[in-house]
Amino acid sequence: MADSDAVKMATRCLPLVVVLGATGTGKSKLALQIGRTLGGEIISADSMQVYKGLDVVTNKVTVEEQHQCPHHMISFVDPLLKSYTVVDFRDKAVALIEEIFSRTKIPIIVGGTNYYIESLVWKVLVSQTGTKKVDDVSQKTATQRKEELEQLDSHELHARLRNVDPEMASKLHPHDKRKVARSLQVFEESGVSHTEHLKRQQEEGGGPLGGALRYPNPCILWLHAKQEVLDSRLCSRVDEMLDLGLIEELKDFHKRYNETLISQSGPDYQHGIFQTIGFKEFHDYLVTEDGSNTNTKEVLLQKGIEALKQRTQKYARKQNKWVQHRFLARPGPNVPPVYGLDVTDLSVWDESVLQPALEILRSFKQGQTPAIRPLQMTCDENENKRSRHICDVCDRVIIGDREWAAHTKSKSHVHHAKKRRLEGENDRESKRLNSSDAVQAQAEQVFTVDVEGAPEVCHVFTNQTVCPSDA
Repeated sequence: MADSDAVKMATRCLPLVVVLGATGTGKSKLALQIGRTLGGEIISADSMQVYKGLDVVTNKVTVEEQHQCPHHMISFVDPLLKSYTVVDFRDKAVALIEEIFSRTKIPIIVGGTNYYIESLVWKVLVSQTGTKKVDDVSQKTATQRKEELEQLDSHELHARLRNVDPEMASKLHPHDKRKVARSLQVFEESGVSHTEHLKRQQEEGGGPLGGALRYPNPCILWLHAKQEVLDSRLCSRVDEMLDLGLIEELKDFHKRYNETLISQSGPDYQHGIFQTIGFKEFHDYLVTEDGSNTNTKEVLLQKGIEALKQRTQKYARKQNKWVQHRFLARPGPNVPPVYGLDVTDLSVWDESVLQPALEILRSFKQGQTPAIRPLQMTCDENENKRSRHICDVCDRVIIGDREWAAHTKSKSHVHHAKKRRLEGENDRESKRLNSSDAVQAQAEQVFTVDVEGAPEVCHVFTNQTVCPSDA
């Protein structure tokens, strides 16, 4: 049997397992347990773990854990490479998945980089292989081109997209440089607009957000916890990272790689491994000379620790919102079932997380519907995620019906609307008073009369007396 036939046969029976969840929920732990029990191999979908170094701050699994179950896509990219793209990741990971399937093993995708995971579950990205290149783009890598586009002003970038793909430009916010740049790249690499690519994907069975499922049997496991419990756990996790040598790791990496870059072009925490949560938070501490005042260094250290905890908690919320919006509320067909696993109480991990996960996956392997029910989808078929709204009150462009509804209820919008309403009322009152003053200025005499028990001001003009009650 040909290799491609073997892969097809395996993918019809074996599930593609995807372990989702916010940072600190135990994704790596569950993936490792599944891999050991069911004979799987783990593919990391973390945009920072692909780089060599910073094992503590990026929360990589230990060498010992990697020996317990094969792990892929960890520590293989040079840290000085500014941008390892999602297309680079997808091409390498898809080849790995098919190779794992061909050995009748289960691929287990685990990680917190949202768009990496989407690129494996759905056919959402345009392939660079065999596409027509336009202009001088053929002489440049996708990474180089991405960096060039990101240097442009957001309005200029959006104007370029509007020229080649006005429909997509109308759906993307001018300040969303990453998405605007990506749509431009799609056109430059293929000669076909991003809008047209999405239409073709939908014709092939995809949905409004992209193409069809890449593999026929995906199983999504979502680890979630009560927010206050997760917040506390993340604070403790940062403390554990400090005990494991987080500061020493950052100082060493800063000295070997970042110090020279900062001296040459200033700090850049928007590209490559330097986007890692931790670098920006400890910047002031890292650039302060060792001989500086001890108290100053300690204050900067504590400031960095607190900032790291706050940003980690904020990132966890963002990851959970992504699952809710991109999986549970995803419109169209080809949305895989999502099974929720509550990790609030770690003392009952086996009963509430591990055993249910294994039960679900064993059912998938046997081609049966699991007894455990997936989470209910929350998609509103009438919702337009790409609609364009202009808020005259706040002078903003809002993309998407849900985002528009949220914006109109936001504190900022309500504040600006109230302010504008008060300004309008003040203008009208000012005009009324000015009009009244003008009337009085033209009158020869002003007197007050009693009309049905109420005082009334009358104005006497030449040959005419005007009172409000006469109107």
